[in-house]
This record gives sequence, structure tokens and C-alpha cells, in this order.
Amino acid sequence: MKRVVVTGMGVICPLGLNMEEFWTNLVAGKSGISRISCFDASNYPVKVAGEVRGFDPTKYMNLKTVQRTRRGVHFAIPATNEAVARANLDMSKEQPERVGIISSNMMEHRFIAEGWSLLKGGRRADPLFFTKASPSVISLQVGMLLRARGPNTSVNSLCASGTDTIGTALNFIRLGYADVMIAAASDASLDEMTISALSVLGALTKEPDPDKASRPFDLNRNGFIYGEGCGVLVLESLEHAQKRGAPILAEVAGAGWTFDAYDATAPQPETEALAMRIALQNASVKPEEVDYINAHGTSTKLNDVSETRAIKMVFGDKAYKIPISAHKSMFGHMVTAGGAVESIGAILTMNNGIIPPTIHYETPDPDCDLDYVPNVARKAEINICLKDSFGLGGQNCCLILKKFKET
Repeated sequence: MKRVVVTGMGVICPLGLNMEEFWTNLVAGKSGISRISCFDASNYPVKVAGEVRGFDPTKYMNLKTVQRTRRGVHFAIPATNEAVARANLDMSKEQPERVGIISSNMMEHRFIAEGWSLLKGGRRADPLFFTKASPSVISLQVGMLLRARGPNTSVNSLCASGTDTIGTALNFIRLGYADVMIAAASDASLDEMTISALSVLGALTKEPDPDKASRPFDLNRNGFIYGEGCGVLVLESLEHAQKRGAPILAEVAGAGWTFDAYDATAPQPETEALAMRIALQNASVKPEEVDYINAHGTSTKLNDVSETRAIKMVFGDKAYKIPISAHKSMFGHMVTAGGAVESIGAILTMNNGIIPPTIHYETPDPDCDLDYVPNVARKAEINICLKDSFGLGGQNCCLILKKFKET
């Protein structure tokens, strides 16, 4: 089976507009959560979110592209450019039909509402509505940006989408359809409709203090924080990466998918555990070899307990000895992009030997009694990481990431 490696990464998120900013703030335990400013939230019960601030799309693309695309694409283009530059990927030296794109993104509900407001008897509408609103818009735009003519597709498994893009890209390369896959996960669905609907559902915290709002695994957690952002990874077959002398950041060793088939909102630990086991088996990794778990860690009552139970099912007594951290404590839940951004953080963790903390952790929960690396980063040698992602409705995807070694 082909070995697949990561050679480049790029990020736009509440902790930074590039990799350096992101990692510096992540390892420092800095919060990117703040009072909502992208719309007037004074009449909404939810007051805080993980917004990308200080981002000007015209610094990264021409005005025509900005006007013809939506915010999710605005995030994806600079993140892709950063990832490709860091990978030293020169498309003029590549076979374009051997370079593919896979993406995930969430529909931007505000844009749909604006489209409806324009309708006048079916005769008035944005002529670019379909291309702007298409679920495949990230893949299309990134593919055209790079002139990549290989596999071009998109996935959506809600909160598991970011990891799903990476796992699916892994399989495209393993199956021989491409030498290089760009996995681009972007989400800019932070708007009034999203906040209102999830608030009514009871999924979002109504805590108005940004420093207390997102607290995964803490006893007093009461809902997740909505966020926005983008993570892009360049995946290649090891043979291809070595042939062109690419920097190798990590190996994507395995992936596992399951579906709860249980409830539209409540998670099921048994199938979450199964996704972990499948990923381990796919990577030929034993549970005792895992050094670190990058948690889904949403900060909801049900999800954090379910994930904790699933980890215990897979690792037994060793579960208490594995450091676990939840990046969502710092930037909230980016939904379709979260798994990709968190995977980037996990790879940086392995390469730098520092585990970012789970911040805002104050009161232990008897039902969440593992080592969540509370509040302060920790130095540790990490060779193998399990990345968890569990989608609302039961779509689960887990990855095994390895520090790269020749053999």
C-alpha cells in the first residue's frame, strides 16, 4: 500500500491568517473567541463566536474574483497558496491530470437569503448564484487556481468534513488516481440563520463571556462556539514527494469512517470507538503506540462524554496515560473546516514536540476524567497521533497521523 505524506499546509482561522500566527497562538493557549461583530447579535441569545478578524480578501486575489465568490472561497485561496508554497509545489513541473482537489464547505445561509430577496416573479436573480452556492465551489475555484486536472470532488459529513477531506484524499492517492491531492476544507457559515437555528436546538452556549464560553471536558460546559476558517493540506505519495525533494511534514497513515445510525443529534460512543479502531487498523498501528489524541472536543455535555467513553473503549487503562487536547477551546467549532485545521495543529504538535492545551478548563467532570492537557501547553515527544472528528447526526471520521520516518 502506498505511503502518503503531507508536504504543505495553510490556514486562515480566528487564531491567525497564516501558519506562524496560528501555531504561536495555539501553543500559547490564546483564545480567538470574541463577541460577535459580523452581524448585530443584540437580540440573539448567543453572543460570542470564533470569527476571522482583520481578513481582507483583496490582499490575496483580484477584486473581480472577490466579487464573484463567497467568503469560504476567500479563505480557501490564500490558505491554498500558502500550502502550495510551503510544499514547494511547482505546477509547471507537474502532470496536471495527476494533481487533484477535494474540498468541504458549508452553505452560506446569508447568501441564500439574499438570493431569495432578489427574486421577482422568477425574472430577477444573481446570474452567478449557482456557481457561488454550489457545494463544490471550493474544489472548482482551487482547481482553476492551480490548473489541476486530476480528480476534483467535494465531501460533506458536517463536523467530520475536514478530516473526511484528508482521509478521502489519502485514498485517492493510495488507489492510484493522483500523485498529489489538495485537501481544502473551508467554512464561512457564521451568520444569523446558523446561530439562530443552533441556538434553538440548544447546541450553542449562551455564555456571554468569551473566556468562559468554550470549555471542552469541563464540568460547566454548556454548548459549543460557532467558528469560521479554512485549513488546506497538500498530500502526496511518498515516492512522488521524495522524487521532487519536497519537505515532508508528516505521514497520513490511516483513516476510519463509521455512521452511528442512531439519532439526528445525539452521538453514540460505540460507533465513535469503531471509527478509531478502523483508523488504527488501516494504519497498522496498535492502540498502545498512540502518543497523543487530538480530540473532537466540542464543549457540549453529550459529545465530550461520548468521546471520553469511546477513547476508554479503544485504549482501556492506557486511556488515562494519553494526553488529549481540544483545539476548539481556542477557536470554536468551524464545522466543515474544523477537522482540517485541527489536523494541521496536530502535525505541528508532532513536529515541534509541544502539545497545545485545552484552555478554559477549571472544574473536572467525573464523566470526563482523562488527561486533557488543561490550560498550559506541554512538551512531549509525539510520534503517532489519533485525530477524532464526529459529525452532528453520526458521521464519524478518524485519522492516524505519524511523524515522518524513512522506514
